Amino acid sequence: MGALVYLRDLQVATNRFSKDNIIGDGGYGVVYQGHMINGTPVAVKKLLNNPGQADKDFRVEVEAIGHVRHKNLVRLLGYCMEGTQRMLVYEYVNNGNLEQWLRGGMRQHGYLTWEARMKILLGTAKALAYLHEAIEPKVVHRDIKSSNILIDDNFDAKISDFGLAKLLGAGKSHITTRFMFAPEYAHSGLLNEKSDVYSFGVVLLEAITGRDPVDYDRPENEVNLVEWLKMMVAGRRSEEVVDPMIRE
Repeated sequence: MGALVYLRDLQVATNRFSKDNIIGDGGYGVVYQGHMINGTPVAVKKLLNNPGQADKDFRVEVEAIGHVRHKNLVRLLGYCMEGTQRMLVYEYVNNGNLEQWLRGGMRQHGYLTWEARMKILLGTAKALAYLHEAIEPKVVHRDIKSSNILIDDNFDAKISDFGLAKLLGAGKSHITTRFMFAPEYAHSGLLNEKSDVYSFGVVLLEAITGRDPVDYDRPENEVNLVEWLKMMVAGRRSEEVVDPMIRE
């Protein structure tokens, strides 16, 4: 379970939240790499100022996240709440994320093989099944996307940011614009397990094609990954959608 961590310890760990230590910047806040005094590498997520969250409510929700354990989920080690500051301390996963391996900075280290992609997708599916079915109350992630699927040295997937939607009362403001919504979300405005499964399907298509879910640099009929794929399959051109970087 996550333990209470003092702000001064996190300042030391992250070199006073130095810009050089920033490793991520998402809808929920900025993430810093750091080392605790005992040498443990950590990722410190400095949450966006979150008015209206009582200390007790915050602690209860964070401790619930801390109890969730699965080898394909990023482990919460601790949390900090001092003044208006709210921070979460996670295990540091050191091998980038799926988006970086498919289209970003990790590509300089080589391309993901088909086997590696399948292993990452299988781990992600297992973690989602655990969140939806194995724990009570279940956890709906609400923001499954390739940048939230971290990868360790063994190319095992570890999902980050689970539980944060509930913790921060996820309005639409926390959800990134490049995200692909399940069709039923457009009608109901509700994000539930089905929307997580739809989002996982989009990640699956990303892993196969190597493409962004929404890419405005492509021709108009290829901007939306799902629509483009439907068109290619309808035209019996499905083998053409596979990422050319996957070796035979």
